[in-house]
Amino acid sequence: MLYTILLILSYFLGSIPFGVIVGKVVRGVDIREFGSGNIGATNVYRTLGPGPGITVFAADVLKGLIPVLVARHLAPETAWLAVAAGVAAIVGHTLSPFLKFKGGKGVATSLGVGIGLAPVLAAAAFGIWVVLFAVTRYVSVASMIGCASMPVMMWIAGNPMEYRLFGIFVAAYVIIKHRSNIARLMQGKEHRFVRKTDRNPTEG
Repeated sequence: MLYTILLILSYFLGSIPFGVIVGKVVRGVDIREFGSGNIGATNVYRTLGPGPGITVFAADVLKGLIPVLVARHLAPETAWLAVAAGVAAIVGHTLSPFLKFKGGKGVATSLGVGIGLAPVLAAAAFGIWVVLFAVTRYVSVASMIGCASMPVMMWIAGNPMEYRLFGIFVAAYVIIKHRSNIARLMQGKEHRFVRKTDRNPTEG
């Protein structure tokens, strides 16, 4: 029963739409009406600026990290519980009941889960993201390849099978959530990252 409660709470923690909340609190706007329409840190940063963007990124990472840390505290010898709690948080972020079961793409929350499970590998995956983003300026490309690197590194490092399966799940899930970006990349229509505002929501 305790484990079930943890998974439910992990889902609802993950489902808190910090991008929407920060947009409303900081500038009184619905971030879904600007830029890509996504609630994630990238769109918040691009639309509202670095402060709100970094705040949302940190909050979304914590949504994934906290459930894993709690699960590891409750059952330190049970890898599956930490993985299940992390997956619940990721699913909550992408299918939030507060947003009619819509949400973000789960990259930052997946990073948080990765930090809780394998911090060194998560840092390496984030490093890959940083390099690819710096070179290409495509957040989508950096996110997909960064996430895809996790199961490979987990396999090489000999992490528990539960962790490896989690890595495969995250890589597949994030790529699926980026299918519209993939289509735009193939068409040459994907936008590189730039700071922009649709109707100056940073003013006032």
